[in-house]
Amino acid sequence: MAISANRLELLQIADAVAREKSIDRTIVITAMEDAIQKAARSRYGTETEVRAEINPKTGEIRLQRLLQVVDHVENISTEIALADAQARNPEAGLGDFIAEPLPPLDFGRIAAQSAKQVIVQKVREAERDRQYDEFKDRIGEVVNGVVKRAEYGNVIVDLGRGEGIVRRDELIPREAFRTGDRIRAYIYDVRREQRGPQIFLSRTHPQFMAKLFAQEVPEIYDGVIEIRSVARDPGSRAKIAVISKDSSIDPVGACVGMRGSRVQAVVGELQGEKIDIIPWNDEPATFIVNALQPAEVAKVVLDEDAERIEVVVPDEQLSLAIGRRGQNVRLASQLTGWAIDIMTEQEESERRQKEFQERSNLFMEALNVDEMVGQLLATEGFTSVEEVAYVELDEIAMIEGFDDDTAEEIQARARDYLEELEAKLDEERRELGVSDDLRGIDGLTTAMLVALGKDDVKSVEDLAGCATDDLVGWSERKDGETTRHEGALSLFDLSRAEAEAIIMDARVKAGWITEEELQAQTAEELEGEAEEGAEVAAEDEAPAGSILNG
Repeated sequence: MAISANRLELLQIADAVAREKSIDRTIVITAMEDAIQKAARSRYGTETEVRAEINPKTGEIRLQRLLQVVDHVENISTEIALADAQARNPEAGLGDFIAEPLPPLDFGRIAAQSAKQVIVQKVREAERDRQYDEFKDRIGEVVNGVVKRAEYGNVIVDLGRGEGIVRRDELIPREAFRTGDRIRAYIYDVRREQRGPQIFLSRTHPQFMAKLFAQEVPEIYDGVIEIRSVARDPGSRAKIAVISKDSSIDPVGACVGMRGSRVQAVVGELQGEKIDIIPWNDEPATFIVNALQPAEVAKVVLDEDAERIEVVVPDEQLSLAIGRRGQNVRLASQLTGWAIDIMTEQEESERRQKEFQERSNLFMEALNVDEMVGQLLATEGFTSVEEVAYVELDEIAMIEGFDDDTAEEIQARARDYLEELEAKLDEERRELGVSDDLRGIDGLTTAMLVALGKDDVKSVEDLAGCATDDLVGWSERKDGETTRHEGALSLFDLSRAEAEAIIMDARVKAGWITEEELQAQTAEELEGEAEEGAEVAAEDEAPAGSILNG
């Protein structure tokens, strides 16, 4: 034990512990000093302020007792009179401390045992701090270790200078490790907890596969090929999107390797997980078509505001596009960040027929015309009564079988219908208690005011307090699934920019901001967009060599 050892042995023990635990020798010596102080207090009294110093070169132990300088001494173990203190040190003043040497001690068994506990605790804390400091900056790395033991499905891994844990849900399904097995895993979190730093490892994390490719493909390691996104169904299937910064290098071919050697090395590490390597494309439609491989896509329809895309595939390709238990389309959605709806050509045809019939019925009911006229208007691409009412008269007269008189009559009926509808909506607005002041907000129609009233937005102040999401809704992505939350005006063809302009107009009218402040804010945003565009243009014009070197 360090306490009973001679001077030389004391330093040898400190050196050995520092080497074994990979911590600073000074920390071990400080722990020994704290242990000696604790043992000395048990001898001289717990209220005594004892200081112990170990010479790091000779191992000599110096014990001192600190006495506070006071006017009237009440406890001789902790205090000293001013006159006595000045006799030792003429510069001593009230409140100062005088160090009084203490003779060396022979520590008993209990004191030595107590001191040993202090040393062990201090060394353990230092070891934990060292381990946390070492691994906290290694999040995102792939590490190799040896399985130490398995507990309740979790695997404890010896990392050499630390100990990590792979939880049961972070292991690839159906894989089992035994004590002594080599294991490779991804560090996704390092936390300082009460029982020491916890290093959390994963073999199912998407970035684990990306890091494995970086180890197998030199072009990825060098930055010539970039992995843009990864989606995994651990142990079953995965998709990875790659792009090359050098047009002469095929990113997919480089990741596959000669006769599939590179991708097979990754597949072997992931217990046979099938990997689709997809070329990245900035055009969402093209990228999504690539992501749905091996299925062939006939047509795509994008809804950028809702981040949804409709994909039309041939009837015989439907099962391939969806995949087993929806796996293919789910991974494609995770990879691209878009919600994907898949339908067959027959389903799309039936939907188009239904939409055509609905528009025809709308025109028949609103304009009081027969089925043939309603179908003619729908065939010509008219989608609403508003279009019929306010389009150029010639566009209606040009329809086969129509003349100027027929076109005028149809437009007149359309306008009468809209006026009647407007009157009904305005009455409903009043019944909902929506303020007349809201009619002065640019971009709001009466139908929108009714929708706002139903959402309890009834005054300029209510509208001014809204966020853009409150009006147009928002999409939330969680666990690879996209959930759509509707806003008060989701049913209307309103962009986020238009919704923001409506809210800012309401804030001006409510007196929250001035028109000048709004214009200044808009000017700053435009200036920022212009600077960003200039930076992008400069990057595009830069020679390829400078980009790679950067």
